[in-house]
Amino acid sequence: MRARDIIICLTALIIGITLLITAGNQLDYINLQRKQMNLVRNEPLENAPPSLVFATVAMGAFRGLIVDILWIRADRLKEEGQFFDARQLAEWIVTLQPRFGRVWAFQAWNMAYNLSVAIPASEADQRWRWVKNGYELLRDRGIPLNPTDIGLYRELALIFQHKIGGVTDDAHRYYKLQLAQAMTPLLGPADEQYFEKLAAAPKTLEQILTDKDIAKFVAALKAADDEWFADDDKLVANYLALRQEPKLKPDVFRVIDSYRGTETLEKFDVFAKAYQLRNVWKLDPQLMQEINKTYGPVDFADPNHHLPMDWRHPDTHAIYWAVKGLEMAPGNKLSIKEANTDRIVSHSLANLYNYGTIFIYDIPAGEQIDDGTRPDRRPQLTRAIYLRPDLRMFDSYNKTQLAIIEKYKSRGGDLYETYQTAHKNFLKNAVFSFYLAGHEQMSRKIYRELQKLYPDDDTKVELVAFLRNRLREKVQQLGITDARNIVHDMLRNAYFYYAMRDDDEAYRREKIATEVHKQYTAMFKDEQFRVGLPSLSRMKYLSLIDFLNDSRYPESLRQSLRARIQLERPALDEQLDNEEKKYLEEQQTSASSVGPNQQQTNQP
Repeated sequence: MRARDIIICLTALIIGITLLITAGNQLDYINLQRKQMNLVRNEPLENAPPSLVFATVAMGAFRGLIVDILWIRADRLKEEGQFFDARQLAEWIVTLQPRFGRVWAFQAWNMAYNLSVAIPASEADQRWRWVKNGYELLRDRGIPLNPTDIGLYRELALIFQHKIGGVTDDAHRYYKLQLAQAMTPLLGPADEQYFEKLAAAPKTLEQILTDKDIAKFVAALKAADDEWFADDDKLVANYLALRQEPKLKPDVFRVIDSYRGTETLEKFDVFAKAYQLRNVWKLDPQLMQEINKTYGPVDFADPNHHLPMDWRHPDTHAIYWAVKGLEMAPGNKLSIKEANTDRIVSHSLANLYNYGTIFIYDIPAGEQIDDGTRPDRRPQLTRAIYLRPDLRMFDSYNKTQLAIIEKYKSRGGDLYETYQTAHKNFLKNAVFSFYLAGHEQMSRKIYRELQKLYPDDDTKVELVAFLRNRLREKVQQLGITDARNIVHDMLRNAYFYYAMRDDDEAYRREKIATEVHKQYTAMFKDEQFRVGLPSLSRMKYLSLIDFLNDSRYPESLRQSLRARIQLERPALDEQLDNEEKKYLEEQQTSASSVGPNQQQTNQP
């Protein structure tokens, strides 16, 4: 090699080394700036193999390659059913690449769906821990690091809507109950004025303590129990936990009693609940209030007035996070993720229309209910939760569907047509439901909207004719078994509502059952012997017996129903007694006509 070539190589080497040293000296400053701008988060790995730790530190710019390798391995472990191992790898991935949204979604889904069901349903509290871990991971860690990733909001909303709000998990009632019980203490009277106070409440303890009366109250609490209230970071949580801590010093409760009924205690109580919503549940009371006004159930007495949402319901939480995601999504260009998030809002409102009313019933000590699962897979419950329709959600769902249809109108295609078809069918069913529920004026209003938006041969007739045709159409499609089941289920639902003292809804269910029975009997009167239904009074009796023997409901609830019928509806009670006597006589006559070696085949 010539001297000139050697000089060139040495010069290039020296320049390269100089540039590397210069770049290295700037690295700390660059990383500091990135950290201050919240562009990266590099935390030390925990419980990772030494080889991974070394590769992470040594390879620097090749961090993405490490993530790809780990991601492939985690995905393979998931396919093999090794969910706990996949979870550990996913945890390393999000530590290495906290901006990688898909891994946050993978982690949360793995916890809520895979790891939870690896635990027996009889240990529902342990299953619930993993479901909580899943949505808390997205809510508390993933979304704060990726605030504009609409996909993470959608995944979080889906856990509330599908995992907690759905029925695919044997422990779904336990999940719904835990969510409802956790939210109830934070909702107060849950009226409009209360949500306004929550939204206006100070956001920090320092802000509320600028009020001299509040500061004096907090000082009194600390003086009453300097251990329980020593830590300011836990002061609010400990205050809210007072009812669950009977072992606290009596002086604490004396302080509370001395302030009871005062504006000071009310203001601090509202602050504490707003603080818990903001910092633990990550729910902004201001956005909650906006969602109440936009999507809340409509007051039938004032159609322009929206009542607050029921924030105990998982679908309400699903709507919150979907709306939050749509607000945070950058730009106005419609994407698949945005379309899917719109579906979350739409489907959750439909769920609230169909199952938005929550009933919680305390189960007396020692009493158990059958929730439909095997006894060895059944969680032990002290309270039962039941979900029933809420017709007040119609207007919110209807307006939202119309807005979504308009939003996707310019795109056309299958998505636009799907939303239109779903909306048309929803309006047809709503016309029928509101009429049978006794809201004839609302039924006519919905029918006029149906005629305007989706004119066809079915809607060219008057409302009564449409309803008659609709009912006839439904009944014609029913076999004897289907018709009997519909009447039977409606009557059972009527008994449930009557037991829960919702008399209006009980009457509506009974009316629907009566209409279906009347229409079916009229259509098949010439074939009554072959495909006829039992008499309505007989079906009322059989449905009552079925409800009273249904172990899914607490025994105390079932017993109180019969007692209430005897006391408040003597005519119905007499009708049921007469049907019972007839039924028993028929069974005895039928039994005596069957020989000892013959099989009884008569069915009611």
